Amino acid sequence: MTLSADPHVPDRRAFLRRAGLAVAAGASLPLLNSAPSPAFASAGNPDQLFKEGRFAAAERGYRHLLREDPRNAHAFAQVGYIALLSNRFRDAEKHLSKAVDLQSGDVASAQRLAECFIRQDQPARAVSLLQSTGRPRDKAYADLYSHISGKPWQIHGAQSANVPFATLDPVPAVEATLNGGKPRTFWLDTYATLDLSREVAEEAGIRAVASHSGGVANNQPITIWLGILDSFKIGDIEIRNLPVQWSDARRPPLPDGSPAAGAFGTTIFYHFLTTMDYAGRALILRRKTKTPPRARATDRLPLWLAGDHFPCTLGSLGDYGPRMVTVDTGGIRSGVDTTVEIAERLGMKVDYDHPIEQPGAKLYPITAERISLGRAVGRNLRGHAAEKVFPGFPGPGQSAQFGFDLIANFSHEFFKPFAITFDYTDMHLHITRK
Repeated sequence: MTLSADPHVPDRRAFLRRAGLAVAAGASLPLLNSAPSPAFASAGNPDQLFKEGRFAAAERGYRHLLREDPRNAHAFAQVGYIALLSNRFRDAEKHLSKAVDLQSGDVASAQRLAECFIRQDQPARAVSLLQSTGRPRDKAYADLYSHISGKPWQIHGAQSANVPFATLDPVPAVEATLNGGKPRTFWLDTYATLDLSREVAEEAGIRAVASHSGGVANNQPITIWLGILDSFKIGDIEIRNLPVQWSDARRPPLPDGSPAAGAFGTTIFYHFLTTMDYAGRALILRRKTKTPPRARATDRLPLWLAGDHFPCTLGSLGDYGPRMVTVDTGGIRSGVDTTVEIAERLGMKVDYDHPIEQPGAKLYPITAERISLGRAVGRNLRGHAAEKVFPGFPGPGQSAQFGFDLIANFSHEFFKPFAITFDYTDMHLHITRK
């Protein structure tokens, strides 16, 4: 799919999300009602507190249940899930392991425990868990991880890399090399893992060790192949022995008309202290021994990681919030995504005259007068509202998959005046106006 001249068409969504880049590890997690509640729940209901994104209060409630019933599998599962969202790996492993032991059919906890090991670069420990779920996608990743020999995600080279954006629009892109080849241009997207075009994967000599169905691109089902990349170099930093995926999905060309090599995002980003400096037009990777930059007007927000590559924080739509939102830097010509219900409730302008047909639902262009992450404010930003939540729609469309409500997704146009830093060690999102 090529970029359309129609400013209302979210081409990037067809390109990235439906290409399987955002077909989350959480795609098979249990479904919950995703409609946002008008008021916070009472402190006595940890499930409702969790659903509203009040994780600390929910965890206190679940731990109280465990004191009353030390074999409460659901409470163990939820405490473990909350710990995983915050990268508290020891707590996550302890409680998710207990949940799986108490309830052998708890697929969600098995997947989350596997993800706990993957985030710590321990893929071998995830294999048996993923094989146990009976899900084809999980089996494909179990096959992939069983083929990784030696230490994965080996980081070599400089302590930091400052790589200029090759382009800022339609979304940021940078150059990187695969297996010592020539520089290739990749889209940057926090809703991405590491995804290549099939041509680039073949040119780099990557062998497929597994595959799975990756959803739909351009209204056609696609296959995603999985393999192991020997070397991925970004600036003066090289990553060796890392998992990678590729597909036949059509992607929009770069502004000069040439094809992009693929996209990468959160699974690369969380191995570093990562800054997307929109205002300075650069990607900055620092080894985790470095501390976040201290700059005037920096706002520090909480950061959670859902699935394997969905960063979440607290944001507001006008005066509604702060509530849970996702951070998706790859939305072409979009600053915010939400639902028609929320948009109408908040008085946003919804353009019903220009519906955008999507598989299973419609999107409508919207204009948000004011949205904010902490003190970082965006005004009169265009975006999209979905008539109902559906798989693959960012932000509120993921609520059912993750089990907690999301009021919106903040995207590319919002971040342009800022530098945003993802700290997956202390779990904070730093936003600095440059």
